[in-house]
Amino acid sequence: MAESMQGLHRTHRCTELTGANVGETVTVMGWVQKQRNKGGVIFVDLRDRSGILQIIFEEDECGTEAFEKATKMRSEFVVAVTGKVTKRAGSANENLATGDIEVRAESCRILSESETPPFPVGVESGTKEDIRLKYRYLDLRNPELQQKLILRSKIATSMRNYMAKEGFIEIETPTLCISTPEGARDYLVPSRVHPGNFYALPQSPQLYKQLLMCSGFDRYFQIARCYRDEDLRADRQPEFTQADMEFSFVDVEDVLDVNEKLIQTVCKETVGMDVKLPLPRMKWIDAMNRYGSDKPDTRFGMELTDVSEVVKGCGFGVFTSALENGGSVRGLCVKGEAGMPRKKIDALVDMAKGSGAKGLAYLAVQEDGTFKSSFAKFMTEEELQALVAAMGGKKGDLLLFAADKNAIVWKVLGQLRLELGAQLGLIDENKFNFLWVVEFPLFEWSDEENRFMAMHHPFTMPMEEDWHMIDTDPGAVRAKAYDIVLNGVELGGGSVRIHQDDIQEKMFEALGFTKERAWEQFNFLLTAFKYGVPPHAGLAYGLDRFVMLLSKADSIREVIAFPKNKDATCLMTSAPGTVDQKQLDELSIAIAKTEE
Repeated sequence: MAESMQGLHRTHRCTELTGANVGETVTVMGWVQKQRNKGGVIFVDLRDRSGILQIIFEEDECGTEAFEKATKMRSEFVVAVTGKVTKRAGSANENLATGDIEVRAESCRILSESETPPFPVGVESGTKEDIRLKYRYLDLRNPELQQKLILRSKIATSMRNYMAKEGFIEIETPTLCISTPEGARDYLVPSRVHPGNFYALPQSPQLYKQLLMCSGFDRYFQIARCYRDEDLRADRQPEFTQADMEFSFVDVEDVLDVNEKLIQTVCKETVGMDVKLPLPRMKWIDAMNRYGSDKPDTRFGMELTDVSEVVKGCGFGVFTSALENGGSVRGLCVKGEAGMPRKKIDALVDMAKGSGAKGLAYLAVQEDGTFKSSFAKFMTEEELQALVAAMGGKKGDLLLFAADKNAIVWKVLGQLRLELGAQLGLIDENKFNFLWVVEFPLFEWSDEENRFMAMHHPFTMPMEEDWHMIDTDPGAVRAKAYDIVLNGVELGGGSVRIHQDDIQEKMFEALGFTKERAWEQFNFLLTAFKYGVPPHAGLAYGLDRFVMLLSKADSIREVIAFPKNKDATCLMTSAPGTVDQKQLDELSIAIAKTEE
């Protein structure tokens, strides 16, 4: 039967005890990781969030009652033990922080008993993720997961302290907002008081933080919960956390300076990493041309090479037709992989097709100087030699080529580069490469919408020197936008905002908004801008991603206490779920039945 605390107080967490405590009488509490009965002596590994401590029960020291309790202890029983700290009798356990000491029990209480858990707790068990998510409260007893969540807390605290010192004021913004359909899908919340009307959960605090700049707060910061109804990936969740900020009376350099020092401070205080400043910068177009990605992983080479000029007059129709249609031909040089089996090359071709390419051309430079290729028969020896030279290819190298519109070529080769980097072990997992990507396009064309869309959002300031092209060549206009990238993951992003009425109206016009529609969706912001708005800029980090990368986790699910799975379902609580008809009636909602 479980016992109560009855005035008992914990004196230390398990690993707060060291050799300096030898001789002291202490009280520790936690979960039984393991119990080993050696006849007259019982060994118990006690676990709390700090780690594991060995407890020794000997009947002549702890008494018959406590010894009998120890015999009943099983994995995940919650117990309290009072005893004396001593040097470990045998050799020290170097795998434990407390490996040179133990506590010799004098009394104990079983505070709670446990059934046999559905999987081994507190250790890496290889249990399927769905089972671990269903019993997340047990999975969270794993010290590795606990340390990641503790690191998350330290990162958030470090950010808050730094931002406070820099003069930022922490302000909470609403989570029940008006829906603004531009961008990802909103999660909608029906209103009972206003039947037929809906709130939206915020995709970010963007509009509110700009209004705070209009309100004169000058520097705002918030660790904010955000929501997007979109398809999931390893680094995405339907609800996530942003470290969000906005400044007044600043330009790009001011924002980057504050954030470089923030990154340096957080990394040093939480994981002991020294980040050298200033951080490198790369223009968006250079990132795309070199890496095929606006979030390049710079921990390894294998950069893209544009060979359009070299092949423009060749006999291979796939190359020439791509160029005639305004596209490009680019390649990757995979060093020493000329002997890659055809099966692996075919898998790369399938991957390229999955990324939107019609195919993938390859050329292997054999050790004897001959070529093994999918297209060599369409080109002369001189053309092939010129192509290999342009690629920097040597004997033993494998050359891969994509030919299509730039967007497709970049996407295909960028993804292949990452896949090959992982397959060939080219990525140094101990490196942390921060990078600013700057000068993004202001617009991107959407075939689905048949119009230009804002690459970031409609309030992003264009670069002054490009503004004259807004009517004639909107796709060439660059934005005062910037992303911070770490090891090929977008860690955060932001921009300088538009604060002039005429530029904002022109921006809406370029996006296909009528003046009436713009005012209908954003009237509160545009009205506020009539009453004196300062120049302002901001940035937001994906806090979950930051923690994931600094803790070297494989997924953000490992650094969120209660995450959803890939289907946006909470397996532990079964959310989302059905509700009573009474609740639907109160909200004036009818569920439309769909035919299967």
